[in-house]
Amino acid sequence: MAEGTKNPARFLRDVGKELKRVSWPNRKELTKYTIVVIITIIFFVVFFGVVDLLLSELVRIFLD
Repeated sequence: MAEGTKNPARFLRDVGKELKRVSWPNRKELTKYTIVVIITIIFFVVFFGVVDLLLSELVRIFLD
């Protein structure tokens, strides 16, 4: 068996130690990353919406 499955308490202690070593983003970085994600999502929503409309029109043209 893996070491973590033998002793759950030790596993949780090790997880806590690792989380303390993580380099967390500061408020400015977090805001910047959040804005990038939102802009990316908006771009893909618009892109796939336009592609969907174009494909729908093509299908309708071919079926009529």
